[in-house]
This record gives sequence, C-alpha cells and structure tokens, in this order.
Amino acid sequence: MAQVDSADVRVLVAEDDESLGEVLARGLREQGYVVDLVPDGETAASYLRFYRYEVAVVDWRMPRLSGLDLVQRLRRGGTVNGSTPVLMLTARDTPADRIAGLDAGADDYLVKPFDFGELLARLRALQRRPPVSQSPRMKIGELEFDPAAREVLLHGERPALTGTELGILEILIRRSPGVADRRSIAQHVWDDEADAFGSNTIDVHLARLRSKLAGAGVRIETVRGVGYRIVPL
Repeated sequence: MAQVDSADVRVLVAEDDESLGEVLARGLREQGYVVDLVPDGETAASYLRFYRYEVAVVDWRMPRLSGLDLVQRLRRGGTVNGSTPVLMLTARDTPADRIAGLDAGADDYLVKPFDFGELLARLRALQRRPPVSQSPRMKIGELEFDPAAREVLLHGERPALTGTELGILEILIRRSPGVADRRSIAQHVWDDEADAFGSNTIDVHLARLRSKLAGAGVRIETVRGVGYRIVPL
C-alpha cells in the first residue's frame, strides 16, 4: 500500500477509547501520516484552534465535548481548520444518526467496528477533494493577517506571539474597524470563557500584545464598557 508524505499530511485523531486511539494512531503513522492523538472533544478543539490538519478523525461520543458538537463548532469558523475534512467514527448506525452527523458538518461517516483499510481509503478520498478557496489576506498598518494559514506577518516576519496573543489579535483583526467585545474574545481564545471573562486575564494579555506590536503601525484601543478594537495609526 502506498504511503503518504508525512511532511505534508497531518491528521488529528480524537478518540476517547484509549486502546482504539492508540491502534489508529500507530496504524496511521505506519502509513506515513503525522498524527496527533487526543482523548476528548475539548482537547481536540484546542488542537484544531492552533494547528493545521489535512484531515480529522473524530469519534461521536467523547467526554467534555461530543464529536457532533466539535464538528459544529469547527464549521462555525474562527480557526485555521474551519474547512478541514472530518471523518466521523461512531457505533450509531441508523439513517437518522448518519444524517445528524453529516448535517453537523462531517464529510464522511464510518460505523464501528470498521476495517482499517477502509478507513485509509476514506481518508485518501477526503484528501483528494479540491481545497476550499482561500480567503484574502487582511492588512492593518504594517500587520498582515492570512486567515487561511492563521498567520500574522509584521514587515514580512512572524512576530513572537503566544497562542493566546495570536487568538486575541486574530479576532481584533477580523472585527476591525469594529469592536470585539470582551465576551467574544473570551469565547474565541479560551476553552472556558469564564476563566478570562470574569478576571483581568484579557487585559494582561492585551498589554503584552500592545508591547509586541510596537512599530506595527497599529493601535489597540480600549472602548470603555464594550471591548477593544485595532486601528491603523
């Protein structure tokens, strides 16, 4: 069986059954895939927010966040993987279940137990689908944001931003010249929005972000009682 180029094909496997997850990850790695294995939906959501994947294999029934809810969140946008093909794994095999999974945004559906060779064939079929057209880059001051790659460039180079700072900057740029309210920032950047919304966490990260963007030709303004916005100088 032909292997894939592991430098190009990165797969997320979200499966709460530890033994099955390990079998899938090992089998995919043997076929040349680069695999990230996670045990629950919330962890999968975090990985999908910060890393680019060619395809995701997602179990329907997972703790913390179901595969169905994960796919729905993914398709709502706001991450680099918003259009990533998703193969849903589940023991639910009624027509109504398959319809629910596909309507949620899954691209394909494989019922457990399944043959590993069939899973590989379905992954290859998903990889052959033409990519979704790329969104145009956005520019504010000297900052340039690539929505498809979820990448920020300053004078042609990537500023040294943490994942949290990048998430905050992303929503500010996407909303510009409008205002991003604090709740929207918390929902976009943190898995548990209450961790940030009810504290000064957002303000601390914004202060660091302002410092790192000195010389970028932009200003992050505080709109009192509402939120924040980024504007060119």
